[in-house]
Amino acid sequence: MIPSDPIMLLSFVNMKLRDEFADLDDLCKSLDIDREALEEKLSAAGFHYVAATNQFR
Repeated sequence: MIPSDPIMLLSFVNMKLRDEFADLDDLCKSLDIDREALEEKLSAAGFHYVAATNQFR
């Protein structure tokens, strides 16, 4: 289960990207998360995925 709070979600996703997954597609596939919904939720909080650094900023 992933956090629903956007800030906690940001921390969770960035930690997973840093420690376990090569990119956002890999994370979403492994955790069965809808990538578009995840990006929309974090975008609404002002964060966007940066592929070059493999993290949301």
